[in-house]
Amino acid sequence: MATDRPTAPGLQEELLRRARARAARPVRLPEASHQGPAPLSHAQRRMWLMDRLGHGGASYSVPFATRLRGPLDVDALAAALVSLVRRHEILRTRYGQRDGEPYQEVLAAPEAFAVPVVETGAEEASALLVAEARRRFDLSAGPLPRALVLRHGEQDHTVLLTFHHISIDGPSLDTVAQELGELYAAAATPGATLSPQRTRPPQYADFARREHQAADRLDEGLRHWAGLLEGAAPTRLPGPVPPPVDAGSRPAGTHTAPLDPKVPAALRELGQRHRATVFTVALAAAFAALHRFTGQDDLVIGVAGTHRQGVAMRGLVGLCVNTLPLRVDASGDPSFSTLLERVRDALLDAQRYREVPFDLILERLGAAARGADGTALVRVTADVLGAPTVLELPGTVGEHLDVGVGEAKFDLSFGLVDGDRPAGLVQYRRAALDDEAAAGLGAGYAALLAAVADDPGLRLSQLPGTAPVSSDEPGGHPAEVMLRAHPQVCEAAVVAAPGGPLLAFAVLRETGGPAPADLRAHLRAGLAPELVPVAVTLLDALPRTADGAADPTRLPGIPAAPAPDGPRAEAVRTGFAALLGRTPAPDDDFFALGGHSLTAVQLAERLRQALTLPLTGLDIMQARTPRAVTALLDAREAERAAAPVPSSARPRRARPGTVLVTGATGGVGAFVLRELAAQGRPVLALARPESAHLVAAEGVDVIEGDLADLDGLRKAVAGADAVVHAACTFTRPEVDVAAMEAMLDAWSHGPFVFVSSVDAYGHPDGGPVAEESVSREPLSPYGRAKLDCERMLLRAAGTGGRGGASAVRSPLVWGPHDRLRDQLRWGATGLLYQAAQDGRPLTLPRPGTRGHAWYGAPWVHAAALARAVVSCLDAPVHGVANAVSGHVTWRDLAADLVELLGSASEIRETDEVHPDLDHRWHYQAGRLARPLGAQPGEDRRSVLAAMVRCEPNGTRS
Repeated sequence: MATDRPTAPGLQEELLRRARARAARPVRLPEASHQGPAPLSHAQRRMWLMDRLGHGGASYSVPFATRLRGPLDVDALAAALVSLVRRHEILRTRYGQRDGEPYQEVLAAPEAFAVPVVETGAEEASALLVAEARRRFDLSAGPLPRALVLRHGEQDHTVLLTFHHISIDGPSLDTVAQELGELYAAAATPGATLSPQRTRPPQYADFARREHQAADRLDEGLRHWAGLLEGAAPTRLPGPVPPPVDAGSRPAGTHTAPLDPKVPAALRELGQRHRATVFTVALAAAFAALHRFTGQDDLVIGVAGTHRQGVAMRGLVGLCVNTLPLRVDASGDPSFSTLLERVRDALLDAQRYREVPFDLILERLGAAARGADGTALVRVTADVLGAPTVLELPGTVGEHLDVGVGEAKFDLSFGLVDGDRPAGLVQYRRAALDDEAAAGLGAGYAALLAAVADDPGLRLSQLPGTAPVSSDEPGGHPAEVMLRAHPQVCEAAVVAAPGGPLLAFAVLRETGGPAPADLRAHLRAGLAPELVPVAVTLLDALPRTADGAADPTRLPGIPAAPAPDGPRAEAVRTGFAALLGRTPAPDDDFFALGGHSLTAVQLAERLRQALTLPLTGLDIMQARTPRAVTALLDAREAERAAAPVPSSARPRRARPGTVLVTGATGGVGAFVLRELAAQGRPVLALARPESAHLVAAEGVDVIEGDLADLDGLRKAVAGADAVVHAACTFTRPEVDVAAMEAMLDAWSHGPFVFVSSVDAYGHPDGGPVAEESVSREPLSPYGRAKLDCERMLLRAAGTGGRGGASAVRSPLVWGPHDRLRDQLRWGATGLLYQAAQDGRPLTLPRPGTRGHAWYGAPWVHAAALARAVVSCLDAPVHGVANAVSGHVTWRDLAADLVELLGSASEIRETDEVHPDLDHRWHYQAGRLARPLGAQPGEDRRSVLAAMVRCEPNGTRS
């Protein structure tokens, strides 16, 4: 890993000289923005791709919360936000796609800004803030900042502003806080000018255009990074086995260990002696901790660089960060001081080429920089966390509040908290790193920081921290395991040729080792005859795939599998060739051919449109080869072929009484279709083209569309005489609300039934919850969206010729359907299901905990819910009705699951309440009692048995 570069002191002086020169000659920025769409910057492009691939979630929300004590003028705050968004176009920008390429487009400045105010005690504030911060943004609509004010008292408030990371970074947040304080002061002062006299700030779209135009000047930097990172691989981390059952509800973890207040000062002094900053010292400590934890010498840690240069970019709001992958050699058991110098040199070297976007580096490296699942090179990052930004408004005293969204951007991140309460911390993805190992790593990192602050001469082997104990043993064929255990064999593989004999391959540790016959005799002595390969072949090295795994297809004597053929295989080959510039072999790796995240999205969309089969960019990144992608598409085509063919012969609106059903491919929608068919009602089902076969049946016409296709929704509603709206995104409430608005625009006659949720009640007061009870905070984003949709629907009902409306609130829905089984296994009840399945204890809240006598869940059988929904077509409730079959305590449900799964799990009770089990309400269901009446097989035990045992009467989703 040696590189030719100037000495560290000389390089540092040169960098300082260049920085002074840049400051003396500031970059001139255009006086006005260009009009029209602009390309995305590379940093924005990565955020957009994460959103398209489904990896965005709450990890890219930027919550900014301040507790304000003193008088707060909410109207002045709203006016200040309007002015702020007018000044900075990036805060009112939407993101679209044209011809496969993303773009950004500035929207008109808003005339007003909604600032909802919620009355709540300080103790309930945390849950409300987290729920608001976790609400997803819709990048295609324009991720305007969101505001929420919690009123704890007359002069005690919490203000939360939530941004999407695509529009803001750390320095931008400082600018926003400062300007918002000034704009608020102007708005709150009678007679004052709303906007202070400020120069027009630089606009982010102009920065993105300049970056795009300078792309051809990055070749030298790309060559440097490619050479520096050649042969580097993602860090191997000890993942959890099995994955945590609550990873869906709690995807990230953090372990923090306090430091002696003297430690940061000692680390600064250490840095000064080695011409390094405290950030560099903390980064070196992260490399040391990672080396101790993994045992690896060749390590890569990502750090955040910035594109902000010169005073001309001062005041720019936007995403100007870039990941710099630092590769450091920790071999030779150096002292920490020596490692610090290596890290300092690597950081200075990286700063010379910090303008090269990390995504372009990955594209240049190709498959060699990714793991088997497409994991990017940088899994681990490090940073120093200084004093947080606080919103300072005149007449108030502000206190920063940390709002954790519970997600992590990287698999592992080290942090040195450099403030009044110094600490060392690690944040990690719980699906990537074992909880117990992460706890040990967090404590070890803090202990290591203290140790090097006291004695930087310690060698790495003398520092705190050790690798976690692993009980994993290499698996494989018994002959392969036995060969690997031979003291003179370093690698082995055993494969069965298609239709042929069992063959073994081995790589010796040194020349002069055992002959093939000797190794086969060794196997015969320890294995049954049928397990002994017919031959052992010695190799210099095992052939490997691009991600480093053994490649059995390239072993000598193994016939190559025939190339896939047929229309899907041809479409895959053509798609690879069109987007990657070369015709691939069946087993060529997508990343090795130059593919990257955007190409994966483009290829998936191309194949989805050509074949009308479901496919995502993530599918491409996981399958990786044309053979694997074709096999995936073949499987999905087989599923489609097994389903009935959609009916499209009859012209739409030719059948009186046609009922439009949205969400027909989901669990609830499938049962609604079944009930409508039993009553002989004509149905128009909304479905994506690739999913149309899932709803095909006699009497069912299919119209293409989904909740994001607003024009398609309007067309579907206009083509029906009644509507059953059962579709829901679950995770994107803004899409659900926009879909309802579009449907109501087109609704002109007939009844409308909306399948809502009891989550719309929020956290009601004690006692049974009557139908149409007032909602109580806190409401989840999902529940709030349901409530908003209900209100829009009920306001529109009976106007302009429209018919009656019914909002049917359902709880947990159970029934023999794959989607509903998934909800049992991974939804709110997944904590219990997974524990029972794994034989682990089921821990439940004890009755009386927190003053509540009952903990459990309401449920409804999907068939009963469908009967209730369809009954509302003929007899609308003209309001809200609950659809509940019964209520079950967590103990009874746990006992059912343990018995049905044949589990030996113990059921325990505790005074702690897990968030997934914090439910204590009973819901009355009188308005729809008749259709909800249980029919044979609809009792709790029967439906759970059907779901757990996957009985054959289930409907495929």
